[in-house]
This record gives sequence, structure tokens and C-alpha cells, in this order.
Amino acid sequence: MPAQVLPLPTPVQPAPDALQALLARARSGLPLGELMSAANALQAKGQLDAAAQLYETWLAQPQADGHKPVALFNWGTVLGSLRRHEAAEAAYRQALALKPNFAQARLNLAHQCEHLGRHDEALACWREVYEGVTTLDCVGADPQDLQLHAMNNSARLLEQLKRYDESEALMQRSLLLKPTQGDVIQHYVHIRQKQCEWPVHQPLGAVTPNQLLVHTSLLAMLSHSDDPALQLLTAQRFVFEKVDKPASRPYHRQHGPQQREGRVRLGYLSGDLCMHAVGLLSAELYELHDRSRFEVRAYEWSREDGTPLRERLKRAFDERVSLHGLDDDSAARRIAADGVDVLIDLQGLTSGARPGILVRRPAPVQVSYLGLPATSSVPGIDFMLADRFVMQSDYLPYCSERPIYVEPCYQVSDRQREMGKPPRRAQYGLPEQAFVFAVFNNNHKISAEMYGCWMRVLQQVPGSVLWLLADNRWAEANLRAAAHAAGIAAERLVFAPRVSPADYLARFALADLVLDTFPYNAGTTASDCLWAGAPILTLSGRSYISRMCGSLLTAAGLPDLITHSLTDYERLAVAIGRQPARAASYRRYLAEQGRSSPLFDVPAIVRSIERQFAHLAAQARAGEALRPLE
Repeated sequence: MPAQVLPLPTPVQPAPDALQALLARARSGLPLGELMSAANALQAKGQLDAAAQLYETWLAQPQADGHKPVALFNWGTVLGSLRRHEAAEAAYRQALALKPNFAQARLNLAHQCEHLGRHDEALACWREVYEGVTTLDCVGADPQDLQLHAMNNSARLLEQLKRYDESEALMQRSLLLKPTQGDVIQHYVHIRQKQCEWPVHQPLGAVTPNQLLVHTSLLAMLSHSDDPALQLLTAQRFVFEKVDKPASRPYHRQHGPQQREGRVRLGYLSGDLCMHAVGLLSAELYELHDRSRFEVRAYEWSREDGTPLRERLKRAFDERVSLHGLDDDSAARRIAADGVDVLIDLQGLTSGARPGILVRRPAPVQVSYLGLPATSSVPGIDFMLADRFVMQSDYLPYCSERPIYVEPCYQVSDRQREMGKPPRRAQYGLPEQAFVFAVFNNNHKISAEMYGCWMRVLQQVPGSVLWLLADNRWAEANLRAAAHAAGIAAERLVFAPRVSPADYLARFALADLVLDTFPYNAGTTASDCLWAGAPILTLSGRSYISRMCGSLLTAAGLPDLITHSLTDYERLAVAIGRQPARAASYRRYLAEQGRSSPLFDVPAIVRSIERQFAHLAAQARAGEALRPLE
């Protein structure tokens, strides 16, 4: 369903004489068909600038108006591929001025408006297509295909704008027209999760239950099921459909140095080195690497969000290589040519990930870390950083990556987190005397089963309240409705607005007990919670992602807050809620010993990671089989 993102090609220019000959023919009356063939040939060779110049030259000559709309459309397409969005918009508008009912020109005009940040205009253009397709000229295309294109891109953009109800309505219309659209099904399931609309796998028209499950995204599956086989199936399906096939010969052998010498060169691959959970957790990791033994590079396409964290992350690397505008093949060639020993992927299959780089194997050792706490099934990712709690032996058959066990905990964190001024309960609408259960995980991680458990806990702990993250109004309405159905008074749900990272950390002081989600455990949120001194109750299951919080609690010295069944989780939440002194004792422990616990011994975790990376790099340099330290 998302619009295709076309990478910038490696600049290639035709021979000057050949291009000049083409331009001369364009000025002398080249027929439209021959113009298009010549331009297509240039595009196929990656010579987009030359193709754009050819169309521009042809269009500058006197032409029959009947030919111009198609040439203008094609010119706009090339300009859009070159990211020259304003020029592309102008080309499409010229085409529509000559042929107002040109459906494809209106579709692509919407894409340019989106790129230029004019979202309402983009949505209006797409609406004109999907509502009025029968009155438009589809120029040889199937009208329904164009209608679906307009609907699906509108739904995608509306979802990004958090207009979830409008987005879901369009997805439903699209699937009623054509139920076999896997990409639309994927977004339909996840947008229901975001709104806490249960069941998330709601039957619709001719879409089968099997289609709903099979096309669930990996992110959505991590919130839906603790079955590692289903998580693996989802990852494999995505890789099969969306990821390039593995390179026949690893790029580090084709394009890298024959011998690697000197310090071990680490490359961190990410688009999230900014105000993002990965960036928030990992800043100190890069800063603490031993520069006498390691050179640390970032290969990134992160957004420039203007935050102090972004600037700090940029300073933490010896060198940063921007992959903006480089296609996967060119990016992989660059990493290989740089002689990276260990490439650490921080995204897996999360939004914005670039697995096409990894399948080309630009480094002899490739490792998954932090961004995706599950198997990605991407060929070329050899290992996943883990610890022996989060990644147990019975999980290994369902994980394409091999574990690299580090101590004392898999997760690094940042000891320089800024804590805001201590708040008061009244600031957030919390009753002064109530026992406060808090859940600050994203709403899409909340399952119907876990929410039902929380409602039973509230029923058994008189006067308690549940403090939830206010993510969107539809989720809030659905959560309130589910609470009402369970007999919980409206005032016992309190929703916390999003605030700055410092104020977010400070408000953990107002929670008596934080409740974790399952099967998608808290990761960064659990680290923040424990750093801020608040106890968190978790349920650990079979998968990596359902054991993250338990790993952190083990390293923090609070294993008694780990449960292994929903019944035990509910029982312990009620017991602590009825004994506020018990919650207070956990707080005292964290205040006195939490930050000095192994969980926050970040230098020790970094040294453990470095031992593994140095060992694997030495094996790779010697041409030996890769085997992590036990």
C-alpha cells in the first residue's frame, strides 16, 4: 500500500555526442513514440537527468496539444524520480490543463503534493480519482487499479497523519473491492491495534481468516502472539515478498579490501539515530567504545530532528556516512569498500529499514541489535545480540540469527538521561491517595487479554487507578468502553499526555507499580522506568520480545517481579496493589541500589559486546568459521 520509494541512481551520463544527437532529433520533430523509447532507454541505464533533458527539449518545440499531456506526464515521472518535486508538480499541472480528466496525472500530482508537505491537496487529488474514476480517462489502465491506488495511498497518508478512522474506512472500502491485497490487510490489522479495536483480526468481506493472519506485519504479530513460529513465518513472508535475493558473492569479497588490518572497524546501520527509542538507548554505547581497539562508524539515513540527542549521536562516531540518496547496492558497495569488520543493523524489519543492504553482505560479520527484538529472517544477518534470559535455547529453532550472548544484560542504556522536575499528582489528574498502576507502553502493544487482566486487577484493588498513555482518541474511547463493560468507573482510568523525555522520566515517580504489556514487553520504557526508580511487573513468555523486561529486571536485582503466566501476573499485581508498603519497598531498593545494579553498568555491557565483536572480527580476518565466545 505505501507509495514506492525510488532510490536515487548512481549518476551515469551518456556520451556527450550521443546525448546531443538525441536532443537535436527532439528539436527537429521526433515522433512521440520514438521520444518515449529513447527516454525509457536512458532511464533503464540510470541516466535520469538526460531523460528529463530530452523530454524538456521536446516539449519546448511546437507540438500538437494531443501529444503533449503524455509527454508532460512522463517528464513529471522522471522529475519525481530525481526528487525535483516542484518541477514534477508543474509538469503534471500542465498535463491536466491540456487534459483535465487524465487520471494518472492526477494520481502522480497527489504524490508530489505529499512530498512537498501539502497533505490536504494530496488527499483531495486522490479523492477525485477514487470517487470519480468512471468520469476520468485512465489511458489504457484498469480503472479499478487506479481507484485502488488512490484509496490505498490516501489510507497510508491518513494513517501517518493519525487520522485513523478515515484511514481504516478507506482500507475497508479497498478490501471490499479487492480482498487479495496483502499490503492493505497488513495495515488494516495494525491500524486496528493502534486504536485498540478488538478483535484486531476482524473479518471483512471476502478476506479470509488465513489472509488476515498471514498478512499481519511482523510488528503487529509481536503484539498479537507469543508463538515464535508465527513470528518467524511473518518475517519469512515479508522477506520473500519484499527483500532482494542474496548476492551470489558477498560484497565484502567483491568490493572490500583483500586484507583487513588495524583496529576493528564497527559500522552501525540505522535510520533511527535521532529522537527515537534506539537513539535514546544507544548513545552511550558509541561513546564508550574503546577507540584504541575499535573504530566506530555510522552508516545512516536518520532525520535531522534538531534535538540535542541528535547532535550528541552525531558526535559519538569517528565518521558518519550518509546513505540518503544512495540505493541499497551503492550503499553496500560503500560499506564493503570501507572495510567494515562488523556491521550492526539497528532496525531489522522496522519502519525505514534497509535489509537490501544486508543481503549483499558488505561486511564479513553482520549482527542484529536493539531495533527489532525478534528474528528478521533476513539472509546475511548472522547473529543477534542477546543474553541468556532473553534468548533461551527453546527459542533458537525459530530464529534465523545465532545468539551472541553478552553480560550482564543484552540492553545498553544511557546514564546521561535528563530527569525533569518532580511533578505532583494533581498535575496529571491522579487521586492523591489512590494506588496508581501505570502503563506507558504504546497503545498498539495492549492486547484484549492483558487489558481484561488489568480490569480484574482494578476490581480487586479498591480505589486504585490505571494510568495509561494517551496516544490517540480512538484508542482512548475503546479502552474506556472496554472498562465500562467490565464494570470499571470512568474516573479510574487516567490518560497521560505525551511530554518531553525529561518530564516523561520524572512522572514515573507518581506510579506505585508499572504494569508491562504482553507479548510485546516494554524495552526502552522498562529501562526508563527502572532508571527513574519505579518497579515494573512483567510476564515473560517464549519469544525474545516477551522476555525483554524480565531480562532487565533480572539484571536490576528484582526477579520476583517476573511472572510466567497471566494468572500469576494478575495475582501478584493484586497482592502488591493491596500492600502499598510492598511497592514502596521496591522503590526504596531501586533508589538505593537500582542505578548501581548490573543493569546500568553500561561500561561492563559495552566491554562484553566488544569482546564478542573483536573475537568474531579476528575469526573473519583469519578466514575461520564464525563462532561467538560462549
